[in-house]
Amino acid sequence: MDLNKPRRGSRAYRPRKRAETQVPEMFWPACTDARVIGFAAYKAGMTTIAYIDQSESPTKGQEVVGAATVLEAPPLFVYGIRGYKRKSITSEIYADNEAKLKLLGIKKTKKSEVKEDVDDIRLLVFAQPSKTLIGKKHPERFELALGGKDAKEKLEFAKNLLGKELKAKDVFKSGEIIDVIAITKGKGWQGPVKRFGINKQRPKSTGKRRHVGTLGQWHPAYVLYTVPQGGQHGYHKRTELNKQILKISESQDEINPNGGFPHYGFVKNDFILVKGSVPGPTKRLVKLRIAVRNNAPIKEAKVTFVSNEPKQ
Repeated sequence: MDLNKPRRGSRAYRPRKRAETQVPEMFWPACTDARVIGFAAYKAGMTTIAYIDQSESPTKGQEVVGAATVLEAPPLFVYGIRGYKRKSITSEIYADNEAKLKLLGIKKTKKSEVKEDVDDIRLLVFAQPSKTLIGKKHPERFELALGGKDAKEKLEFAKNLLGKELKAKDVFKSGEIIDVIAITKGKGWQGPVKRFGINKQRPKSTGKRRHVGTLGQWHPAYVLYTVPQGGQHGYHKRTELNKQILKISESQDEINPNGGFPHYGFVKNDFILVKGSVPGPTKRLVKLRIAVRNNAPIKEAKVTFVSNEPKQ
């Protein structure tokens, strides 16, 4: 028995139920620069890279080999602008492109204007999976927050984007620190050994092995919610902070491995190379935003090698 194995399944996440949607909602940080502070992409897979370490670690300035996640980022279409006042929707503006609105089932009736006395402005966008090879038909629609000094500046910035396509390089820069929000890979119903990492019982203890030894004390005379029990495992919304963008590029030849990514295929659009892992399986929509807990200056990432070896 490994006495040093840490327990799995943090009890900080409650309740452990399935996420309601694959397009997760997110908290938007404040930003005074006039810019879009979020984006979304599809997870293609992982690859091996080499880069120059620019952190303050002992390997600073040296070439380091590590893992990175490839996110295919087809352009987002900005189909509307939404105004908020006291956290309530007050007005909306839609683009004049009826073909794009028809994809969402929106019938444009009359043109409205967003009032200037609103508190906040959001962009209404939808992803375009039809431009990828993942086979998804229905586009995901969601909001993107804007940065700016006040709502008036945000509104003027949003009107310049209305009816246009938004690319990843228009939002983020190489080397920028971001937060990643996604729905994790679902594993269905699992027992307490896999779900919480408890030890198996010895064969002669109770005749059962993969169960918790006790359901709790005598008083209070009920089972507490903290007792490890079986239930839903995976398919939860998770946020990972301070992930670094190593590269944003339009050249698909340098990222596509021989034979394509397993269970995904080939990348056809712009891609984002993120250092480390990202929650969720392949083809899952991943939301990105500017970092909430990082104020470090942007350092241009120097990627020296990207593996094109087959992943099968």
